[in-house]
Amino acid sequence: MLSPDEIAGLPVEEYGFPGSLRDELVSAILDGRKTATTSLLVQYKLAEDRLPAVGERGVVVDSSGRPVCITEVTEVRVVPLGDVDAAHAIDEGEGYQAVSDWRVGHEKFWHSSDFRAVLRDPTFAVSDSTEAVLVRFRVSLRS
Repeated sequence: MLSPDEIAGLPVEEYGFPGSLRDELVSAILDGRKTATTSLLVQYKLAEDRLPAVGERGVVVDSSGRPVCITEVTEVRVVPLGDVDAAHAIDEGEGYQAVSDWRVGHEKFWHSSDFRAVLRDPTFAVSDSTEAVLVRFRVSLRS
């Protein structure tokens, strides 16, 4: 278990929404399959958050909000969705072996009613030109 001192002051990292997807993603982080993630730039703009930076650390939480590990950002790129490469898709640790499959899976999430509700846009849709924030990370400390 991570101590309060280890996580004090670190931002919380939530992957997907609480439930089976988050549990699968957290499991993939903990077993080393997931070393990359993708967000949309529009999410950062809407929340008025700055982009992650190399060297920053954060606390990954599971569906119950329990801290499970600390990650450290090793790379950040902003690219159009149409430019996401196979290496990134594979390193997301969700079993995708082709960018096209990765894209279908992610569009299902981004076009979901839950995600659209977060963006406050019931018709939100991505395209090849939608800007994506590609982040690589490593686990620096686990529970």
